Amino acid sequence: MKKLFYFFVALLVVACSSGPAPSDVAAQAAKEYYAQLLSGKYDHYVDGFYRPDSIPNNYRQQLIDNAKMFLAQQKNDRRGILDVRVVNAMADTAKRSANVFLLFAYGDSTSEEVVVPMVMHKGVWYMR
Repeated sequence: MKKLFYFFVALLVVACSSGPAPSDVAAQAAKEYYAQLLSGKYDHYVDGFYRPDSIPNNYRQQLIDNAKMFLAQQKNDRRGILDVRVVNAMADTAKRSANVFLLFAYGDSTSEEVVVPMVMHKGVWYMR
């Protein structure tokens, strides 16, 4: 959990500097959330979703179980997700939102492009 926290602190520093564009930071955050999912860190993936309020522990556990089932289904249907790449990202800094386009490469040699809506809250990009 500490590594994930430091990752987001680094993202915050990068976002506040005159460095990379907000769309690039949002894209890297989205890719990192999915990297956490693929590495089996389901709780980190679930914590990457924006929630303005806290949620009960049993609901959080259900979300973690859903993430596990999603990966199991992908493994069953397409031999799993092998790689996640950023295709494009577009940020609207006035609305503090972005759309990140990721390309999932599956084990059966197919690929799929998905859009991940992102929102910035207190300098951190979260999935919506």
